[in-house]
Amino acid sequence: MVEAMRFALDRLPTDPVLLQKMLLEMADVMEQERAELTAAQATVKAQTLRIEKLEHRVARLLRVQFGRSSEKMDIAQLRLMFEEVEAPEPANDEAPAAPVMKSARKSGGRVPLPAHFPRQTVDHPPSPCSAGCNGPSVQIDEAVTEVLDYVPARFRVIHHIRPRLVCRSCEQIHQSPAVDLPLPKVMASSALLAHLVVSRFVDHQPWHRQSVIFRRVGLHIDRDVMGRWARKLAWLLAPLGERLFAYIREAAKIHGDDTPVTLLGNGDGSRTGHFWVYLRDDRSSGDMSPPAVAFRFSADRGGAHPAEHLAGYHGYLQADGFAGYNALYRDPRTKAPRDVVEVGCWSHARRKFTDILEKSPSPIAAEAVVRIAELFAIERDIKGTPPDERRRIRQIKTVPKLEALRVWLETQNRGLSSDSNLARACRYPLNRWQAMIRYCDDGRLEISNNLVENALRGVALGRRNWMFVGSMKGGEAAALFYSLAGTCRLNGVEPEAWFTDVIERIGNHPINRIDDFLPWKWQASKLTNDLEKAA
Repeated sequence: MVEAMRFALDRLPTDPVLLQKMLLEMADVMEQERAELTAAQATVKAQTLRIEKLEHRVARLLRVQFGRSSEKMDIAQLRLMFEEVEAPEPANDEAPAAPVMKSARKSGGRVPLPAHFPRQTVDHPPSPCSAGCNGPSVQIDEAVTEVLDYVPARFRVIHHIRPRLVCRSCEQIHQSPAVDLPLPKVMASSALLAHLVVSRFVDHQPWHRQSVIFRRVGLHIDRDVMGRWARKLAWLLAPLGERLFAYIREAAKIHGDDTPVTLLGNGDGSRTGHFWVYLRDDRSSGDMSPPAVAFRFSADRGGAHPAEHLAGYHGYLQADGFAGYNALYRDPRTKAPRDVVEVGCWSHARRKFTDILEKSPSPIAAEAVVRIAELFAIERDIKGTPPDERRRIRQIKTVPKLEALRVWLETQNRGLSSDSNLARACRYPLNRWQAMIRYCDDGRLEISNNLVENALRGVALGRRNWMFVGSMKGGEAAALFYSLAGTCRLNGVEPEAWFTDVIERIGNHPINRIDDFLPWKWQASKLTNDLEKAA
């Protein structure tokens, strides 16, 4: 246009009318171009504002409180954040539709008080009629108000009296046998011992805190005494713990993990011990076999410990990428595969990217989180279905997404510095890809190891209170109690009732019938007895 204008200037007509016409046409062209430039500038400004909004939403979504608890974020929530920005604005002559708001809270009254709680009735007779009226009253209705009351826990002393009698005829002396205490030479009932254990390993009350609570009511039990009682109790319950772990090793698939804890030394400072946890839980694949969890304690994190725990096991082990498990999968010398098959965990892979997002926004890390979230969304839809159906759905929906994810990770990894955290996050699933996709070929397997991480939460919560383990024996006793209490939780068994009954009876129980005390069998037996009593 500029060249045309210059050419026209070189050949200006001499006719004034024609010259005026040319000037008017040039003014119209310039006005049109000015309008186009203004529109382009407005578009650029709008796009810049939209980019800023997107960056702000990404930063808010992926940085603020983006910890491990946020890893379960639904992919729909991520997309909604972007759809809010990308949705076209209504035209000036179109009013936006009014949003339809639905309350997430369900309307309703109070939750009724549990029916099995004992009731105490207090009658409140009305005042007499007006003065001078002595007529009879007939009840036509009544108003009942239920108030939840609390009776503080209290201690009592049980006197076991065994009279010694002598026969006047044969002159023989006879007396009832000595009372069978749960722990020899320990003047504590099974109920008290169970309460101590549950308070420590379920409610996370350290021994010293329980000791302080007892002193408020005038009972003095030193925390060291509680620790000794717990170790003796662990010796009594040890056969049950071994049977529980044997039951777990019978499963075709086990989840494994570990967590550190401070272990005090014998005058040489402290070091880091570890709780190892092994879980059997196949309910997600429709198998209703009772779930169970077993803990083991060690003074370090050497690979020899899981090798010892799972010696002779044949099946799948779903765990993180800890190198200590490698000897379970392959012979260290010949590299030949062994009877334990590795299954990867996509939660651990995702965590590598979420850890990056906690520090700074990263489009690559955010994209990885979105892609992995799509895999978890598929799993939520097939949870609880039979293994064959889970495998069929995964082959149709998951396998293509996994292949696309692998190609994407390889592409991103090639453009990153090999020493960067983002490159290491990309390499984590790529280096163990066969283990990461193995769950697609067997419907019994899971996409992640979250089930066993849930079992470890009790240790993590308790560790904030009791801070450390005082000795190896203390750590081994704690592992046993965590195993038994955790299995009770998984099976919906009230732990204090279970511990009270088992501690009372296990000393005189036949060892070949130890399975009677497994939480799910104990619960079934208790329900049967309750029904028989009710009948």
